[in-house]
Amino acid sequence: MKLSMPFFLFRRNKHVVAALLFCFAPLAASFAQTAATELPNAPSTVAVPKKQTAPPPNTAPSAAPSAVAAKQTGDSGPSATQVQAPAPSGTLSNGSQPDASQSSAPPDDADSAATIRHVVNEVSLVFTAIDKHGRFVKDLTKDDIQITDDTKQVPRIRSFSSQTDLPLQVALLVDASNSVRDRFKFEQEAAIEFLNQIVRPNYDKAFVVGFDATPEVTQDFTDNSEFLAKGVRALRPGGGTAMYDAIYFSCRDKLLKAPRVGPVRRAVIILTDGDDNLSHVSREESIDMAQRADAIIYAISTNISGAKNKGDKVLERMSEATGGRAFFPFKIQDVADAFTEIQDELRSQYLVSYSPPNLIADGRFRPIEITAVSQKNVKVRTRKGYFAPVPPKH
Repeated sequence: MKLSMPFFLFRRNKHVVAALLFCFAPLAASFAQTAATELPNAPSTVAVPKKQTAPPPNTAPSAAPSAVAAKQTGDSGPSATQVQAPAPSGTLSNGSQPDASQSSAPPDDADSAATIRHVVNEVSLVFTAIDKHGRFVKDLTKDDIQITDDTKQVPRIRSFSSQTDLPLQVALLVDASNSVRDRFKFEQEAAIEFLNQIVRPNYDKAFVVGFDATPEVTQDFTDNSEFLAKGVRALRPGGGTAMYDAIYFSCRDKLLKAPRVGPVRRAVIILTDGDDNLSHVSREESIDMAQRADAIIYAISTNISGAKNKGDKVLERMSEATGGRAFFPFKIQDVADAFTEIQDELRSQYLVSYSPPNLIADGRFRPIEITAVSQKNVKVRTRKGYFAPVPPKH
């Protein structure tokens, strides 16, 4: 009798149970959808749906499938790589995520014996060299520089080259808050002219994000200058300023996910007064995400008061941490000159790779410094460091 009582109660109340399940099913589906779209590491950051302001752009080509996955190249830290035995379905993406935990999904039991995981012990980074007059130095060799990785001198440089023609992946972020309303039109036109000059068809790609209280993609990745111009002109000023959220979103959801085959140069170009008052992530979190995306931040201040304010100091901090520059035009017409200087710098850089001494796969941030030992008046600018890989999962 005791054993049959639960079953008896269930049969008696089965219609009630069914009704309860019917009522709570929509709530469960809603919760599952919310969990799927929640942004990790910044749960309060909102991913804004894209407005369709132009015909669908040409998208960046995916990495070619291959049976054996080569190590990542380009401006990145060391990463974990999977090498698979040849198989018809053995394809791996040559993505850009520096964290090994974000590599391709574990194989099923049938393929596990044919998979080898190891850490690629190499760091590649882009740097710029300028003299005391601010001119680019374009004749350095690997013997002219010295690299310090996590306070230890790098004994040997694996490769060194002057990179004036790397493909570009550019994020253009335009402050569309009320604080820039009076000069917004001029900034739009300067940004459009910059994109027209720097994005080469079938080679470089860019996307446009406007931000006030939230970031909004008005034009996705494309090499079409007309689509990019429409994306810039679609921006409308209004609302507060969530600059850190816009950088975080652009680096994590766009640049990190952009496919690349071989070295590329990633840049975030932000046009703003630097006065953030609405972001959910912090300044350092946005810098952290830019470093993970191997993106150089170039900031153009829209403060034309003639005196540096708190926002200008923020722009300097973000630019220096990623190896970029902050520009402070004296008048609004100088914004176009700042865009020209950014373009020249992106075409006047070096690419170097080396094996870091005593690398430990612990996910920790490792500081980097490059100095020009043969030319004392030359200043080298690069990102401040990289994240060590996370140990591969077995």
